[in-house]
Amino acid sequence: MTNSIQTLFLSHGGGPLPILGDDSHKEMVLCLKDIAERITKPSAIILISAHWEEELPTITYAEQPPLIYDYYGFPEESYSIQYPCKGETKLAEQVYHSLDASDIDARLESERGFDHGLFIPLKIMYPDANIPCVQLSLVNHLNAEMHIKIGQALKTLDYENLLVIGSGFSFHNMKAFFEEDNAESISNNEAFEAWLIETCSSKEITEQERSERLINWETAPAARYCHPREEHLLPLHVCYGLTSKACNEVFQLKILNKQSSMYLW
Repeated sequence: MTNSIQTLFLSHGGGPLPILGDDSHKEMVLCLKDIAERITKPSAIILISAHWEEELPTITYAEQPPLIYDYYGFPEESYSIQYPCKGETKLAEQVYHSLDASDIDARLESERGFDHGLFIPLKIMYPDANIPCVQLSLVNHLNAEMHIKIGQALKTLDYENLLVIGSGFSFHNMKAFFEEDNAESISNNEAFEAWLIETCSSKEITEQERSERLINWETAPAARYCHPREEHLLPLHVCYGLTSKACNEVFQLKILNKQSSMYLW
């Protein structure tokens, strides 16, 4: 892996709410702006979104992908949000060849656009939309080890000043977002967050142990309460596969009134 790859797992909040002024996303907006200011502005971004699953890892391959408003029941203005960033077909080809070289079957996709897992956080971080982007899907079997391997395959990318983002959410129990908190729900949220922060940041853990913890994430405290379905966690596995080390920084914050976290390598 070249030294010019920066890697970030971010918790992207609820649909378009972060850019609609929602109070429960204020910490998230400030956190993403802070991260964007402290890291080197990238020349291109690869983003793995929790909102795209395919049978094979699939890569956007268009010069100007459209936006996909893949959320429901929000104010009308939510469906006219613009983020006219360009695609980057040469980078998409590199991603494809990196996966192929690791014996991972993949596919280039010229029709699909960018979903809100990309354009909502990037509109906060880089509002000028002047950084070309490539989006990479999850694999729909949602196997944790496979997503670490996808990240490991990306180590061979040779692209100056690249930012790789895993766009998910460290807590993603949709039902719990709309229920009033109680002692048990708070304890569950906090216990999983503590485990995740330790797993991603502790330098006392060997990389074999860190990898095993992430592969067996379901054994973590309150794992299935915090992630009834794991699609919002797995972008983190891709980030870890790419970096294969403890993160440099942890960002702890509340989003939608839940303890959440982001990780920067």
